[in-house]
Amino acid sequence: MRIAETLLRVMVIGVGLAAAPANMTALAFDGSKSDAAMASAPAVTATEAFRSGAHWLKAGETAKAVHSLEYAAENGHALAQWKLGRMYAEGEGVAQNDLKAFEYFRRIADSHAEDNPDTQQARFVANAFVALGHYYLDGIPNTQVQRDPERAREMFAYAASYFRDPDAQYYLARLYLDGVGAPHDPRTAARWFGLSAQKGQCSAQAMLGAMLFAGDHDPRLAARGLMWLTLVKGSARTGDQV
Repeated sequence: MRIAETLLRVMVIGVGLAAAPANMTALAFDGSKSDAAMASAPAVTATEAFRSGAHWLKAGETAKAVHSLEYAAENGHALAQWKLGRMYAEGEGVAQNDLKAFEYFRRIADSHAEDNPDTQQARFVANAFVALGHYYLDGIPNTQVQRDPERAREMFAYAASYFRDPDAQYYLARLYLDGVGAPHDPRTAARWFGLSAQKGQCSAQAMLGAMLFAGDHDPRLAARGLMWLTLVKGSARTGDQV
């Protein structure tokens, strides 16, 4: 949940959502105009619809927000697809529906896998790959999305390597450490934990510290392991004070 909230804050800053949407966009999606009036209005772009949806979310008007976001998503707006995916995955203002969430994340992965990894939007694309990885790892009951740990590893590995996403790197490391969807390989796990830990991923820092301190990584590096564990402990205390 914290990951999604952080990404959404970045999204809001990046596209200037603090301001109210343009009048045309608000009129097109406020549900108060007739179909004829909307038909005569200028065409609304996906970006305008997305901004309108974000505005209605901020105002607590979830139904209007979903209507706007769906319009933007159907017209290929990746951030609208991501936001709807998170909403359906978490039951945020809508009925929780993992299959709908999966489909929105899949659209992002299909259309944006080769986006420049250094752009702001790439963070959301990487997060979509991570979400897909979790769905493949567990499967979605009573749907065609079956448990497929190897496919999950592919999702995590792509986001970990191409987008250099720290959460993807952490989850990929867990697969190698647990031998799920990948061979049991503590050395490879430690390498991915290390890449993630260097980006500030607390769970990766804790896992890497424990491995180095206990000697699960050859050679045993107790001092370095203690350093990571101390860093995690300090971060936890700071978080409690906020």
